[in-house]
Amino acid sequence: MLETSARLLRLLSLFQARRDWTGSQLAERLGVTGRTIRNDIERLRELGYPVDARPGVAGGYRLGTHGALPPLLLDEDEAVAVAVGLRTAASGSIAGIEETSVRALAKLQQVLPSRLRRRVGAFGSYALPVPARGPRVDPDVLTLIASACRDHERLRFDYRTHEGAASERSVEPYRLVNDRQRWYLVAWDLDRDDWRTFRVDRMAPRTPAGPRFPPRALPPDREIAARVARGVGEATWRYRARVIVHASAAYVRDRLPIPVDVQALGPDRCAFEPGSDHPEMLALYLGLLDADFTIVDSPELAEALRKLAGRYQRALGESAG
Repeated sequence: MLETSARLLRLLSLFQARRDWTGSQLAERLGVTGRTIRNDIERLRELGYPVDARPGVAGGYRLGTHGALPPLLLDEDEAVAVAVGLRTAASGSIAGIEETSVRALAKLQQVLPSRLRRRVGAFGSYALPVPARGPRVDPDVLTLIASACRDHERLRFDYRTHEGAASERSVEPYRLVNDRQRWYLVAWDLDRDDWRTFRVDRMAPRTPAGPRFPPRALPPDREIAARVARGVGEATWRYRARVIVHASAAYVRDRLPIPVDVQALGPDRCAFEPGSDHPEMLALYLGLLDADFTIVDSPELAEALRKLAGRYQRALGESAG
């Protein structure tokens, strides 16, 4: 009995990791026969899990949607509480778990009965949150995108750029990334034939989702997140400057809050191009490096440093008096 129970849990985990499986694929993953898989599928159905079967050569199994809530895991009130908590966490109220919350919410909503979905939706409609610093994103949109990433389904959406230009996009979605209370989608743009990053709060998805696509090779998730953080910062900076820092490149990289390309010029000398929306803020960040530096070309930054130096000098003079 223990072996069967453990196998059923493993089978459920496979269904939640990927939407469609053939019987032979499941049998190979679990190390059992096709007959055992068919018996296990029947056991899951008896427990309330809506597993759909598709006949034919290209057929297989998939975990259906909006079935009865499976017993022995969560009762209805618990399921609603978990869904509401995940929606709240996905909005960025708890730093560090936003992406995990979206993935978990997509799995839970896949089998949540419609009456419970209405209860969760009512909470989102009538609960008044404290305004956040970042733009708000509908959790339903996040779970729709997360499901499309998981199931390798194309997305069509209307998109508004930073400058306000509107366009219709068709993409192959791959990863959702949360960076400083903003959500971004990393996807293959079918019209541009290249990788692109989209702000989710500027997306208006069109339903239903498009056809499925064979997944492309991806770099590691950590590299994707670093690339998004770097690209997002560079795309939104209004001021840029080239700075020579009298310290090692490794030292400067460790002191920076986001990934930035730093060029080593020697053991104790390096160069990089920081940016910010305001030269005064950039001047403050450079001061936090705790190292001497030289500005190569940025009159706005030089003026901000002069103002800041004068302000600090006046503060020291008044304190001494």
